[in-house]
Amino acid sequence: MAEKFETSLAKLEDVVNRLESGELTLDEALKAFEEGVKHAAICNKKLHEAEKKIEILLKHKDGTFHTEPFNPSE
Repeated sequence: MAEKFETSLAKLEDVVNRLESGELTLDEALKAFEEGVKHAAICNKKLHEAEKKIEILLKHKDGTFHTEPFNPSE
């Protein structure tokens, strides 16, 4: 089963905290960095999938509504 966004985000935050602590050896820091990259990629994928599902509800001047796909770059 795929990891949930919230789970990956929490693990990514933990990795960042461990790296920022300055208490890891070089090998531990490299391993933690690789783990962080993995969790960042999972979060990015989940966010991209969510963006594709979002629609914007727009109201016309005549009072009617329609939906359009969400485009975060606009």
